[in-house]
Amino acid sequence: MTEAILVLEDGRTFRGEAYGAVGETFGEAVFTTGMTGYQETLTDPSYHRQVVVQTAPHIGNTGINDEDDESDRIWVAGYVVRDPARVPSNWRSKIDLGTKLAQAGVVGISGIDTRALTRHLRERGAMRVGVSSTETDPRALLARVLEQPQMSGADLSAQVTTPRTYTVDAVGTHRYTVAALDLGIKRNVPRRLAVRGVTTHVMPASSTIDELLAVSPDAVFFSPGPGDPATADHPMELAQEVMRRRIPLFGICFGSQILGRALGFGTYKLGYGHRGINQPVMDRLTGKVEVTSHNHGFAVDAPLEGVVETGFGRAQVSHVCLNDNVVEGLRCLDVPAFTVQYHPEAAAGPHDADYLFDRFAELIEGK
Repeated sequence: MTEAILVLEDGRTFRGEAYGAVGETFGEAVFTTGMTGYQETLTDPSYHRQVVVQTAPHIGNTGINDEDDESDRIWVAGYVVRDPARVPSNWRSKIDLGTKLAQAGVVGISGIDTRALTRHLRERGAMRVGVSSTETDPRALLARVLEQPQMSGADLSAQVTTPRTYTVDAVGTHRYTVAALDLGIKRNVPRRLAVRGVTTHVMPASSTIDELLAVSPDAVFFSPGPGDPATADHPMELAQEVMRRRIPLFGICFGSQILGRALGFGTYKLGYGHRGINQPVMDRLTGKVEVTSHNHGFAVDAPLEGVVETGFGRAQVSHVCLNDNVVEGLRCLDVPAFTVQYHPEAAAGPHDADYLFDRFAELIEGK
């Protein structure tokens, strides 16, 4: 096996074996706590420019299939696992994970202590990292790591958005039309809308209000995506224009952070973020606690209690993470708009928050 090294920007070094493509890669080191759904993780555009550490020790046992991709490519900058499966075992599997990573040119590393790495990131925070199976000197790799850009200030949605509008038709009877701004959308979003009778026009991140209105939408959706929401001025201004016209608006994750900015709230970078499929969130409207899927490194800075007056009327925090009291959703009281910072479209799960798409349909119905 080819040896590989992983070097964090603070100099912490791990040695293992090459997994996937042989080469060198850089990005932001983050960890995800999901025990399943690695194929969805790899193809999630929100992981663009990030080196993903799987905390689950055994990865790849179900191989790669043709059905579970959340986009048309692998987006992670690099991949870190402890024990890759030697042989996949699943009736849908078409290829093993290591071969797929190699074909996609994704540089990874295996055989390292991912528990120690995760604890380090949890204590020190997400940071820049390099993974190499061509460089043997950690000091030389560290020098290149420190040349890499930070995630704070990164404007990445233009790098992951669709180049042209495409349509996902409603399943069965058409009820509503939604214009979805693609900031890094996952395939399961329009699928979850389609089963509710929604035809979704997925549109480039650079779309104007006139281009959104050209499809005669009953509502607008702002998708998840990568990067720092503080850089997303065009989507923020677009959200403001949508609210001025009182068009129903729903935002998820990056889209939630953009709506937060549109309402006048700030955003900030979390220490190590929320990534995985086991995050507890309380819906303050019902008191229900949901187990939810997350993938975000930034959050909205809004008061957890009370109602806030904004330029678009009253707003309040609707959802909160029970692990650390991070804002996980916003609700406007005077314009038809709401958001969540997690993923109700979650694939491979959990599906506790799928009802939010029903809430979106109710918002459209009541406009």
